[in-house]
Amino acid sequence: MDGIEVGASEFSDYRLDADRPLPVIYQSGYLTIQSYSPRRKLYTLGYPNAEVRNGFLTFLLPMFTGADKGRGGFHISKFSEELESGDVDAFLTRLRCFFEKIPYDLNDQTERHYQVVFYLVFTLLGQFVETELKSANGRADAVVRTDTQVFVFEFKLNGTAEQALAQIDDRGYAVAWQADARQVVKVGVEFDRATRNLGRWVIDGI
Repeated sequence: MDGIEVGASEFSDYRLDADRPLPVIYQSGYLTIQSYSPRRKLYTLGYPNAEVRNGFLTFLLPMFTGADKGRGGFHISKFSEELESGDVDAFLTRLRCFFEKIPYDLNDQTERHYQVVFYLVFTLLGQFVETELKSANGRADAVVRTDTQVFVFEFKLNGTAEQALAQIDDRGYAVAWQADARQVVKVGVEFDRATRNLGRWVIDGI
């Protein structure tokens, strides 16, 4: 949402439409106009501040996943605690439990579904630890940095945990942190289509 460009027509319909939620999100105050390009006739929208951004994502996560709203903050804080303590197995086990709570009819088993859930989880983790998400330059699916460690995650919907781990090495996702004083931990994760959940994972660096 942050930095999205839209034309004036995007503001004309204020119905709560799941296919076109932008007008309602804008009218609710989660997004504000950051700039306007007269030449292209496009508005750039963004979150007014970090608090609103985190509030929106916290609200969006249970809506998208069907998870219990009252426990959303609890999950995220526990996720961060486990990573900060270096317990990757506990973190991924909790993530598996989180996916288990998503109603089957909300999970369309596409890679996009998993990507959105991971985007929300890791973005919300940014409230507690520093995170980076995949970008166009080939960065890993997620990188989480704590005071003592750097975790480089790669997730495979159609592939094995070993292939995900090999991709981190083959594409040099962890190279940027080789000179960092913190310990670099590489994590490859695969999905199990039958269970609609995380399957196996392999960890290199601990």
